[in-house]
Amino acid sequence: MYEAIMRLTINIDHIATLRNARGGHEPSLVEATRICEAAGAHGIVCHLREDRRHIRDTDVRELRKTITTKLDLEMAAIDEIIQVALEVVPDFVTLVPERRRELTTEDGLDVRANKLHLQQVIRTFHQHKIAVSLFVNPIKEQIEAAHEIETDMIEIHTGEYAEARGSLHQQELFAQVAQAAARAKSLGMGVHAGHGLNYSNVGAIAAIRDIDELSIGYAIIVRSMFVGLERAVKEMRSLVHQE
Repeated sequence: MYEAIMRLTINIDHIATLRNARGGHEPSLVEATRICEAAGAHGIVCHLREDRRHIRDTDVRELRKTITTKLDLEMAAIDEIIQVALEVVPDFVTLVPERRRELTTEDGLDVRANKLHLQQVIRTFHQHKIAVSLFVNPIKEQIEAAHEIETDMIEIHTGEYAEARGSLHQQELFAQVAQAAARAKSLGMGVHAGHGLNYSNVGAIAAIRDIDELSIGYAIIVRSMFVGLERAVKEMRSLVHQE
């Protein structure tokens, strides 16, 4: 059974980056999420990093109170951030690898190498009625390992596809994403995808019927500088929904 419309969630991390550049409270993350939801976003994503480089603990608490769709909290599987998530109770968490020197999340989780730890973290969240997604590369073995430790969803890392140069190479990477989505769906997991997707490359990924939801942030925030946030979200929503 396929959903008629693919869901679009908006990552607002870089609105926080802009706010933090000058300090203070502007631009408001609450106002940004209100605009995104009014423009048709199905959810809001924020990444609470260990170094708090953009999103802060107080942001997560405030967003939990004001978001009317759903909140996806991206996070590393470390005790400090787990405790914040258990306090806030987002609709679900997306576990990602995290390196202090990276500009953005650069790779998927190595689920196979970290099965025992990730399994315990997933059990902890499930005990608190919080669903879990694992951010993984489009590799069959990683997806099967995610299924074995009973994650609810995976998010397929689309970064290599998004950054590919040359149509043949991009087609090969697209096929990997499509095959990974099909395998995850066959195992009964929810399937999300994201990273590096923009207005030029999202169309092909949005056409993969095994993907339930796309998570997109940076491209929309950049576009909003020129056309406004509402229009930027609506334009991406149109591409994702193949309207």
